[in-house]
Amino acid sequence: MMLREVADGVHRLEHAYVNVYVVEQEGRLLVVDTGLPATWRVLGEALRRLGHRPSDVAAAVLTHAHFDHTGSAAMVRSRLGVPIWLHEEDFTIAADPYRYAHENARAIYPLRYPRSLRGLASMTAAGALSVRGVEGLRPLRPGVELLVPGRPQVVFTPGHTFGHCALHLAERDVLITGDALVTLDPYTGRRGPQIIAGAATADSAQALASLERLVPCDSGSTVLLPGHGEPWSGGVAAAVERARAVGAH
Repeated sequence: MMLREVADGVHRLEHAYVNVYVVEQEGRLLVVDTGLPATWRVLGEALRRLGHRPSDVAAAVLTHAHFDHTGSAAMVRSRLGVPIWLHEEDFTIAADPYRYAHENARAIYPLRYPRSLRGLASMTAAGALSVRGVEGLRPLRPGVELLVPGRPQVVFTPGHTFGHCALHLAERDVLITGDALVTLDPYTGRRGPQIIAGAATADSAQALASLERLVPCDSGSTVLLPGHGEPWSGGVAAAVERARAVGAH
């Protein structure tokens, strides 16, 4: 587990090559994405390190419903009883995490990109094959500012999934991009700004087009926080330009 404050009151918890973000405001917490099933225990440890208890969690938001981001969502809902937001286009995936659209056969990627093996093995060990579905979620509305810690504004970025959303925390100068734009692709092992490979992306062309929706969030010093990989502080527009240059895989 790696836990680090990456912006004012925003903490990155990296577990099994998947990022979970904890946003603090006036003693209350927002959890953005919930990682894999084994992340539930790790999240509890992270909260204790931050001087908080699980009861301080006020809400959770899922950028999208892939199994590596919803793996602990059922536990968050049942144990903490807090509301969880997700775009309704992804509700069916949340209920059945292994039925999601993707362009390319996943089995070929470890053979074509052996650098991915370490990350994929770590995700499997953290419960990637045993994710429970979750229902009873609240719908994210694009353009709305959520009344939760950090007051993120919802930025609709479909393509990776058809309901994918990024979160802009304007007061913190932070953009949580989920898997709309990452700095590590678990399926190829490649680092740097990019979209996720077709092994897990529903529509790469749409995902590349959605990058334009991130650019207005750029203040020039905005910290970009991806679903996989290290934070990016080189400007959102520059990250988008690099991702476009990399293209789809």
